[in-house]
Amino acid sequence: MKVLDLFRALDLDGRVEMDVPMKRLTTMRVGGCADCVIFAASVRDVEQVALLCADRALPLTVIGRGSNLVVRDGGIRGVVLVLGEDFACVRAEGTRVFAQAGASMGAVTCAAQEAGLAGLEFAEGIPGSVGGGVYMNAGAYGGEISQVLESVRALLPTGEIASLTREEMEMSYRHTKLMDLGAVALEATFALEPGSREEIAARMADYNRRRREKQPLKLPSAGSFFKRPEGYFAGKLIQDAGLKGARVGGAQISEMHAGFLVNLGDATAKDVLDLMALVQRTVYEKFGVRLEPEVRILGED
Repeated sequence: MKVLDLFRALDLDGRVEMDVPMKRLTTMRVGGCADCVIFAASVRDVEQVALLCADRALPLTVIGRGSNLVVRDGGIRGVVLVLGEDFACVRAEGTRVFAQAGASMGAVTCAAQEAGLAGLEFAEGIPGSVGGGVYMNAGAYGGEISQVLESVRALLPTGEIASLTREEMEMSYRHTKLMDLGAVALEATFALEPGSREEIAARMADYNRRRREKQPLKLPSAGSFFKRPEGYFAGKLIQDAGLKGARVGGAQISEMHAGFLVNLGDATAKDVLDLMALVQRTVYEKFGVRLEPEVRILGED
């Protein structure tokens, strides 16, 4: 039985597409084709797909809205499960905000602001989804998801769904228990504090202004590319190494912020990864600091 027929037989709420260019699904706009892409629209979809992939030994890759991600030019074999705009419900209740993994961080911060709930303002403008943000403990401007997360429902590699508290998530800088387990966030609950809608909106607007002034938002990128090494800032190390504006093919170190690698329009994934390697090698040679990518790198060469 063909892969497409297997998933059609499940009568999923979402949709199934074959041979999908991953550049369509990533903010870096690079990457070869995925064999099969399923756009989940319910938890049932996620469970059904995970179980079928496990039963048929089909490789399964789960992504969100495609930020913080580079897919190699050879694409991805097996199945890509997308927790995106069809899996993006958000609601506020009391002092909590509940969000599915496909919801954008912007949608969650807006829901919190409208409900008069403070604590998530730092996440305004962070690209990507709740699932990705929770998975990597995303943060900005002194805030991190770990500060406001109450609990997560997650898909385990076995196909089971488990609930984890913030304590059980063992969150640290750009790291969570989900990474150790190979699990995927499906839904998150954020515990916030009552606040003034006007003051919350003002803080959100300030963070957005600062991003527009300092980050290359007009060009495709994967967001901040490298983790912050202890005691340093990745962008400053790259700039001090004389690499700001350096290019490999269609990929460039942003002239606006050296912590971002951008696609000038025709970059391949190889261009991006070769530029990453140039940065890592040069920074280590000059300063003895090893830069680790913050982005996930998936797929085949």
